[in-house]
Amino acid sequence: MKRKSLQGNACPVARTLDLIGDWWSLLIIRDALDGIRRFNDFQKSLDIAKNMLSARLKGLVEQGILQALPAADGGAYKEYVLTERGKALQTVIVALSQWGGEFMYAPGEPGSVMVDAKNRQPIRKLTLTAADGRVLAPEDVATRLGIEH
Repeated sequence: MKRKSLQGNACPVARTLDLIGDWWSLLIIRDALDGIRRFNDFQKSLDIAKNMLSARLKGLVEQGILQALPAADGGAYKEYVLTERGKALQTVIVALSQWGGEFMYAPGEPGSVMVDAKNRQPIRKLTLTAADGRVLAPEDVATRLGIEH
């Protein structure tokens, strides 16, 4: 079944999912945010087939999420480094992690949590905040069409 492209969709969520909406891409971005840079290290971390990983890395490079660079140690291998566009996805990854930590585990079940690298404390839960500082609930948010970006 051929996947329908959402590239021209008016919704930024749809456009973003068209670009990075499969789980492998998001997990590659998560690992890159954790400092993984080499193909073999992504493959070991994710336990993904090499052909699948190669296709996802190629797509993320083509979309400007990752940049393929010569290895920092001068070796023959490439390293995959997040671009500014890729680094900006950190908030998305943190939001998914926090949602999963809250709703995908049984009480007392161990799991990972994202922490501040400096003090090793869990990151404060992300919230939606209005321009005037109010914390917004789902019913406080609406979508408007026709806004230029």
